[in-house]
Amino acid sequence: MKIYVVSLAAGILVGLIYALLQVRSPAPPAIALVGLLGMLIGEQAGPVIKRMVAGEPVTAAWLRTECVARITGVPAVAAKAQAADERVS
Repeated sequence: MKIYVVSLAAGILVGLIYALLQVRSPAPPAIALVGLLGMLIGEQAGPVIKRMVAGEPVTAAWLRTECVARITGVPAVAAKAQAADERVS
């Protein structure tokens, strides 16, 4: 139940920001999609910062397996298999 309350609060906050920016709600599709992409990318800032603070390297391979999979919704293993299939074709 808590997640629904947090989600509602976030929606109200975004609605207030839309009102301040004088953007109609619902936002035009392009603006909404860019905002959602920003949210997905922003979610990954935490793990990257934690890794940097711990002194661990932030490599492209780590980003691909940990962050890209969460942003795109495609598991890293499935993405690798798809890439291999495309190379064979």
